[in-house]
Amino acid sequence: MSGPESVLVVGTGLVGTSVALALREHGVTVYLTDRDPAALRLARELGAGVEWSPGRPADLDPDVEWHPGRPVDLAVIAVPPHLVAGQLAELQRAGAARFYTDVASVKALPIRGARELGCDLSSYAAGHPLAGRERSGPAAARADLFLGRPWALCPVEETSPDALEMLCGLIKLCGGEAVEVDAAQHDRAVALVSHAPHVASAAVAARLADAPATALGLAGQGVRDVTRIAASDPGLWTGILSGNALPVADVLEAVAADLAAAAASLRACAARDGADEAAAAEAMGTVTDLLHRGVAGTGRIPGKHGGPARTYATVQVIIGDRPGELARLFQVAEASGVNIEDVRLEHAPGLPLGAADLFVQPEAAAALSEALRAHGWHLP
Repeated sequence: MSGPESVLVVGTGLVGTSVALALREHGVTVYLTDRDPAALRLARELGAGVEWSPGRPADLDPDVEWHPGRPVDLAVIAVPPHLVAGQLAELQRAGAARFYTDVASVKALPIRGARELGCDLSSYAAGHPLAGRERSGPAAARADLFLGRPWALCPVEETSPDALEMLCGLIKLCGGEAVEVDAAQHDRAVALVSHAPHVASAAVAARLADAPATALGLAGQGVRDVTRIAASDPGLWTGILSGNALPVADVLEAVAADLAAAAASLRACAARDGADEAAAAEAMGTVTDLLHRGVAGTGRIPGKHGGPARTYATVQVIIGDRPGELARLFQVAEASGVNIEDVRLEHAPGLPLGAADLFVQPEAAAALSEALRAHGWHLP
């Protein structure tokens, strides 16, 4: 069995619309439905598919064969976690598809709900693409959102091999990397690497809500990096966190214990103001240990394409805030045969320029630096 030739996407938010756009690039016939008419209309206008209808949709390509009442190959349920089971039951009663999957960011809750509602679990393969953005809605959707990203598939004992194969076909068409994992293990994992970090980011960002203008004026790239994901839709994240409450609480309690210990260490250090250097270092021991563990943990995050983490050299370039500057920068890198592994921009407050940090293989840093200087770029 190959990938699906016809798909119904239920829910035209960021992930649902991105799935639809990715499938359309491969010629898959995609139908869309959403309780929000505005979101559905925008997804259609973006070319994600046509509206699901029991009759022939008016905007369906005339060359596409239409069979009224015929189920699609796969229904992708892209709704909040607590709504997945009910939506699955409704679709199965209507005979909408041969197979079903979902993209919810928690897995135990939808599976448990599907069992309680008596859903046919043989045709259902639960899934979760580990990809997203801080923006939401169909306007933020991208066909390449899933390229190279892990896509968890969490079959249960009843899941048929054909349902699992259909989900794998969908993942391949979207450019994701299938990772089979138990639902409970999945939920503990995403609590650690996604859900709890989001709450931690929000906690730091919340300190800025009433921060004085002086502090905000001194904000640099560090606070932007830490708080970037905190800008996501609170309503969406409330549903995600409530669906994975206990695993997230466990991680947050561990993080809170580390932070409390660090705060106590800092207070002890402050109390020893004027003491000798050895006494101050002893008081800071807990903080120093936490910083070292942070470096070790960061080093374990997989690098590009899921491989081992790599340490890149950074080439910093002063860049003007003008159209085409990044393109010129990348042209020099291309001409010198250097691959830019990653890039980060930091703007200078009040000035029409900033710094571009180019991350490259260590052995390529000297060649890139020389080429940039030769083309008139200023390197600090």
